[in-house]
Amino acid sequence: MTWHFTEDAAAFRTAAARHLAAEPARNTAVLTLMDRADRLGWWTEPDGRVTGVLAFSPSSGLDLGAMTEEAARALASPADTPDPPVFPDGGEPVVLRGETAAVEAYAEACGRSWEVTGRMRLFRLGELTPPDPAPAGRGRVAGEADVPLVAVWTREFAVAIGDEPAEDYTGFVTERITEGRLHLWEGPDGRPVSMAAVSRTIEGQARVHLVYTPPAERGNGYAAGATEAVSRSAVDAGTGQVLLFTDLANPTSNALYRRLGYRPVTDHVGVELAAVTR
Repeated sequence: MTWHFTEDAAAFRTAAARHLAAEPARNTAVLTLMDRADRLGWWTEPDGRVTGVLAFSPSSGLDLGAMTEEAARALASPADTPDPPVFPDGGEPVVLRGETAAVEAYAEACGRSWEVTGRMRLFRLGELTPPDPAPAGRGRVAGEADVPLVAVWTREFAVAIGDEPAEDYTGFVTERITEGRLHLWEGPDGRPVSMAAVSRTIEGQARVHLVYTPPAERGNGYAAGATEAVSRSAVDAGTGQVLLFTDLANPTSNALYRRLGYRPVTDHVGVELAAVTR
């Protein structure tokens, strides 16, 4: 049993294809990140089966896909993993995300102090159910003219969830808008009042994200309208599994997504591993 690493996304796809295809929901973060990750990894059993995957970039940290606790512990041990994706000198804090059991197994085995930064729940869409009562207004696909507003909202969204915001989100939102993957909800007066986006479909799965309503517009069901609209667009495009993550500390959003037809898959946790002091 061992970990293997590569910087070549095509090589990773070839090696881990069966595992990725068998568990697209549980591997959603790795599938989404693999084409821009600095390093990718897969864990093989004695019979050659791949039963764990990961994606790592210094800028975003380490994302664990579906894996056993044994694989996670081995990843944390330099003796078992001579070329680990989290560098053994521990010169910088490292952000680590994934299913709770695997992340905690890694964190406990790595010999570094760590703290939880957030707990999430992965949901998968069952039967899409329109919000009832329906919010006032209508949904539409965002267009080029919406880029400035959506870039501002994306920065506000990053701040709201505790991320360090980028200086400029123009390119980030332009990509999603150009590809028709970002929807807006317009209120009764025709103004955009909420947004939601969906990732590209990879291995039959896509993930809803960037669900955001400015504070002044909240409490009117607009986020439900935007989420239902973007979810329906993914279903209509033939996406087999439509996913999303919720913050377990936010009961409002968890209840909302359940009403729309999303069902729990697994719980996830994010941790920050402390830098090693010398």
